[in-house]
Amino acid sequence: EVQLVESGGGLAQAGGSLRVSCVVSGTTFANYAIAWFRQAPGKEREGVSCITTRNGNTYYADSVKGRFTISSDDAKNTVYLQMNSLKPEDTAVYYCAASRLHCSGSPPAFGSWGQGTQVTVSS
Repeated sequence: EVQLVESGGGLAQAGGSLRVSCVVSGTTFANYAIAWFRQAPGKEREGVSCITTRNGNTYYADSVKGRFTISSDDAKNTVYLQMNSLKPEDTAVYYCAASRLHCSGSPPAFGSWGQGTQVTVSS
């Protein structure tokens, strides 16, 4: 069973930075696409970024391009999301998710989810 555990959320000021981490266990890390989604109160869950650990291909939502960077550390079975130039609209619970298929911005494509970590950006 694939398990994902997020950490590293918190409070930042607008323009600041945070890094969230996702440790993946219970499977061969290289066989998955790992994505970050976020959900703000009253809004639908949206895809933020995704990485295919097998080849390192990365994808970003337009709203975070140039500000967020996704990366993976195969030795640690960990995927990171470095968030720079944060904006108040980035405030949300951030979830990591795993898929045996390719990267996608659609939550139903991902069968395994972490519990989420809160990111709050103050203006």
